Amino acid sequence: MTADSWRPVATLAALRQRAALLAEIRQFFAQRQVLETEVPVISRRATSDPHIESITTQCVGTAAYLATSPEFALKRLLAAGIGDCYYLGKAFRQGEAGRRHNPEFTMLEWYRCGWDDRRLMDEVADLLCQILGRHQVQSLSYRELFQRELQLDPHSASDQALASCVEREMDLAFAPNDRSECLDLLMSHRLERAMGAGITLLYDFPANQAALAKVIPDKSGTPVARRFEAYVGGLELANGYWELTDSAEQLRRFEADQAYRKKNGSAVHPFEERLVMALQAGMPECAGVALGVDRLLMLAGGYKSIEDVIAFPIERA
Repeated sequence: MTADSWRPVATLAALRQRAALLAEIRQFFAQRQVLETEVPVISRRATSDPHIESITTQCVGTAAYLATSPEFALKRLLAAGIGDCYYLGKAFRQGEAGRRHNPEFTMLEWYRCGWDDRRLMDEVADLLCQILGRHQVQSLSYRELFQRELQLDPHSASDQALASCVEREMDLAFAPNDRSECLDLLMSHRLERAMGAGITLLYDFPANQAALAKVIPDKSGTPVARRFEAYVGGLELANGYWELTDSAEQLRRFEADQAYRKKNGSAVHPFEERLVMALQAGMPECAGVALGVDRLLMLAGGYKSIEDVIAFPIERA
């Protein structure tokens, strides 16, 4: 430990920019009459997402988990009738540290009742254009991006074709486990950098990547996940869904996630069955999106690392 290890990593100028950004976000939603809400950051339930790990802690003598997102609690509020709402605060994920990640980070998540993913995409673009001062926005489907850059259809290409594409496009020391991992690798290692400097809204993901989004046939009849991701200069900022409201399907997906985690040696924790109950009670049709505020500040201020915008990242916390 050095003599100056007590100091914040981010400059005071960056921290003032953070305060201004948070104020601007709150003003954006106040003007649109979207209610700010608070939800717990400690829960007795963990995420079941196969690709995200919860941080485990102890609370009142039993196992508990730091929230990887406010999603489940916000949806319970939606089912209770709170209406359009947002959360702006901390979220936590195990093992995520690096130039673009910190285990503790700031997340903005909001929900619009009666909207679908397409309408919410427009609002995400409005927010990003306002904050970043960039007005070059392109919207394209997941299929269009793969066809444009790799000349293959991610929905209909065989598993072997996808594996061959991964082998051709990147030098890996391991073989991808399955179709979904092939698609993720191609996106992160090849396609993100091909998006250009502006704002990219990518929609209609493969059905096997639906997470908590509805799956609906597109114009060609192909079942697609009605979700989208927002990128700026190839950096992923936001992930949104036309939200699943079918309680039986939600339970099936939770159970499938648990089975996948067990099969692949990941920890299996209690999942949020209260979300299933909320859907049974009648969560309204809605669209929701989560956005990484630290990454947004990186872009707004021209910073190169997430440590440049966090006072005390994990190394100094």
